[in-house]
Amino acid sequence: MPRLSAGVLMYRTHGGHIEVLLAHPGGPFWSRKDAGAWSIPKGECMPGEPPLAAARREFEEETGIVVQGNFLPLGEEKMASGKTISVWAVEGDCDPSGLRSNTFQIEWPPRSGKMTEFPEVDRWEWFPIEEARKRILKGQVVFLDRLASSIP
Repeated sequence: MPRLSAGVLMYRTHGGHIEVLLAHPGGPFWSRKDAGAWSIPKGECMPGEPPLAAARREFEEETGIVVQGNFLPLGEEKMASGKTISVWAVEGDCDPSGLRSNTFQIEWPPRSGKMTEFPEVDRWEWFPIEEARKRILKGQVVFLDRLASSIP
């Protein structure tokens, strides 16, 4: 069964330009990666869960914010991994330094037998669309393009 993830791309207008809020994944694998590592806050849909509800739930889990507003559908896209992502944009604003993420546990260091807890997202940042294109995972650039063409 194909996996479906859903996410919310928060945007704001700052200094006359559109900026988007991106999440940097936590954990040891991503700690030294930057360009091409950032992501739209998203996660897998639960069985029977409407994608927009999953997107809002995942945004809250990854930021601590209950997101509200007029959600603009940016469509779906199949990723190289085989996962399909559904994304909605919403206008909003927040201070990234005040955001908090849920956590996960993995064995770290590998084969050590020690379980270590990491935040799912270790930081968030507002990026102008052009800079976001350089930072975001390659498969998610399409959502930035769709947002940019949808906002006057």
